[in-house]
Amino acid sequence: MYQTKGNFIRPEMKISSLIFENPSLLLLMEHLEMDFIVHEKTVKQLCATNNISEELFLIFANLYNGFQPTEHQNLTREDLTTIIKFLKNSHNYYENEKYPEIRSYFEQLHEQNNSAEIQLIEKFFDEYFKEVKEHLHYENRVAFPYFYRLLKNEPSGNTEKQEKYSVSEYQEHHTDIEFKLNDLKELLLKHVPVKNDRVLRRKIITSLCELENDLNIHSTIEETILIPLVSKIEHDE
Repeated sequence: MYQTKGNFIRPEMKISSLIFENPSLLLLMEHLEMDFIVHEKTVKQLCATNNISEELFLIFANLYNGFQPTEHQNLTREDLTTIIKFLKNSHNYYENEKYPEIRSYFEQLHEQNNSAEIQLIEKFFDEYFKEVKEHLHYENRVAFPYFYRLLKNEPSGNTEKQEKYSVSEYQEHHTDIEFKLNDLKELLLKHVPVKNDRVLRRKIITSLCELENDLNIHSTIEETILIPLVSKIEHDE
């Protein structure tokens, strides 16, 4: 379902045509809690209907089509709420949809091929996703509440650590959680011999690619959009 390159999306384009070209845009819309019934709406009309910044949506949508954000962004503090909503919903997607899906494929593979190699891959994936969940939970528990307080001009928190918290600390804590997925794909494509597994192997690799693609977008949004915007809001306070 993922795609690495599509047309550069502009406000006057019809969203339905763009979705047919790249169905991954449905995932973007889901993360933004937008209705999938788009009729003949253009991107501009869709954004107006959903009260979402046109510039922010275009940055996100073009990321899904393979275009990196530019350094010159005219985003405002109002956009921060939308960005956090997107990120929180993507967390839910990773934890409650993609991880169980991929884990179930590995379990099926294990049932068919009870080998040491498959057990190691299962362990590798579980340990990897444990790291992912720690990253997501940190953002949900620490970073996002701070960003919300910043928007409301509330104190940073009750403890000394919370009072000193800033986007700089978030940036230091931020890690690229998607890179280890490539190791899993390498193992499945090049090294692990398994009999009669073409269907399952294809499903696993496809799901890993989908997860990796969305995690890449997730990280890019945090690093090139979220962090600069929060830093700007902090300096404007």
